[in-house]
Amino acid sequence: MPHAPQIRIPATYMRGGTSKGVFFRLQDLPERARTHGPVRDALLLRVIGSPDPYGKQIDGMGGATSSTSKTVIVGRSGQPGHDVDYTFGQVSIDKAFVDWSGNCGNLSAAVGPFAIAQGLVDPARVPRDGLATVRIWQTNIRKTIVAHVPIVDGQVQETGDFELDGVTFPAAEVQLEFVDPADEGDGDGGGSMFPTGHLVDDLEVPGVGTFRATLINAGIPTVFLNADEIGYTGTELQDAINGDASALARFETIRAHGAIRMGLIRSVEEAAKRQHTPKVAFVARARDYVASSGKHVAAADVDLCVRALSMGKLHHAMMGTAAVAIGTAAAIPGTLVNLAAGGGERTAVRFGHPSGTLRVGAEAKRVNGEWTVTKAIMSRSARVLMEGWVRVPGDAF
Repeated sequence: MPHAPQIRIPATYMRGGTSKGVFFRLQDLPERARTHGPVRDALLLRVIGSPDPYGKQIDGMGGATSSTSKTVIVGRSGQPGHDVDYTFGQVSIDKAFVDWSGNCGNLSAAVGPFAIAQGLVDPARVPRDGLATVRIWQTNIRKTIVAHVPIVDGQVQETGDFELDGVTFPAAEVQLEFVDPADEGDGDGGGSMFPTGHLVDDLEVPGVGTFRATLINAGIPTVFLNADEIGYTGTELQDAINGDASALARFETIRAHGAIRMGLIRSVEEAAKRQHTPKVAFVARARDYVASSGKHVAAADVDLCVRALSMGKLHHAMMGTAAVAIGTAAAIPGTLVNLAAGGGERTAVRFGHPSGTLRVGAEAKRVNGEWTVTKAIMSRSARVLMEGWVRVPGDAF
């Protein structure tokens, strides 16, 4: 019985922040996969090695975690004032679907370097030495990201001494600006940053309890809870939660009901097909703890502690988009994040996460009684790990 041969597709395997993913130029994808739809999904699932009932993604490029089961497609932008369009696909590990409902803030750091190296940015906009400003249109959430990419001798500078907790080795710093990061949404708040119209809500979760929650659309839709109300301290590491099946089930139930309250889904059952958004995070006052690397984090070094779940598991560090949500919520007096950080007005916050600490800034102001955020800023790093081609069976999509 004849079998279809494998095909080769140009691709680059990159780290961006604390995530890794397979990057493609839009023009390099097979023609049938250059537009959204089941063909593109099938291709990316096969590239990553999903669905894998063993949960290991052995037969693909995925790393069997939410941080490493990711794909990125970049092409020249059709949007005025932008250099490239960036589309992010979060690939499920054990199920046959790709979630396109949100962005990856960590991999956003790699988009600018990739675009420059792949000739997708006008060479006239790339200095011989200095910082290249890459204007990125994020197609999933229809927002602008501005990346400041270091350039040396006309090439992207990847090595450096910028250290990012959650990443083993230092690299060059890439500063990101998330412009107007609040989601337009379709919740009860009429498209406001707070879809319910409140900074803090009582979130009723049948069978679990009722909790105070800040429901925010900024960076990525996020449900923030107080750690002590759900039985945690805010200093937990991955094993404390990811090894507890009942805890994960509770968090997923909370996430589903939070999604309903935010207007993202209509029924709890829909949450299973929208795993990437919203995120669930819990916050606590600053306190001492030991990070997963063995690094001691002192309460005096952070403003608060935050732990967040991604794709059903506690994240080993912090998702970039969730960091934007944290920075935005911290800048608005009265949110649970702001109160955990000590309250009051602030333009930046440093929070503790399982791998260490991260600083994120946000510019918030009140206009006609509504809170708005003009930008959120943070630094990440990025590096090419491998480049060449990925191979997939020709009949896989």
